Amino acid sequence: MKTRILTERAEMEAIIGRCPYCMVGLTDDQGRPYVLPMNFAYADGVVYLHSGPDGSKVRFLNERPWVCLTFSEGHELVWMHEQMACSYSMKARSVMCRGRARRLEDPVEKRRALDAVMRHYTEAGCGYSEPAGGRVLGCGGAGGEKARGVFWLLPFGPCPLGARATLFGEGSGAG
Repeated sequence: MKTRILTERAEMEAIIGRCPYCMVGLTDDQGRPYVLPMNFAYADGVVYLHSGPDGSKVRFLNERPWVCLTFSEGHELVWMHEQMACSYSMKARSVMCRGRARRLEDPVEKRRALDAVMRHYTEAGCGYSEPAGGRVLGCGGAGGEKARGVFWLLPFGPCPLGARATLFGEGSGAG
């Protein structure tokens, strides 16, 4: 099986656009890896992450904002010889980004992030009712309610500290 490193930004962006979620690698309180799937959007060279307002991931991101994002799609089990275990492999396309996530506080930035997330998941034009929209965006809500949504921004930068994309199993045999 052959592995090919992608260098064209357009190819990387196409892979990112086809992914329904990304895997986010964080560091927990003991310095160990903590990886979980998250909703996201990609727009104008920026990855937006969206989560609820509480929990371990929010605490980890606040305390240690360096992250690794992985987008992966097109998984296909392939083999050269069906009866030979060592001939099996997985074809896939992936993009990995590393950088420092920044929590969004500005309501205009949060709105831009939520709009991007909604465009990633649906073609339906989405509006925001009040007070629910204000709570998700953290812009208020009735009775000073706590925000229900947190947004993080991660610039999609150049290699090696930014994006790296790999096509696994290019040109592989039967399967």
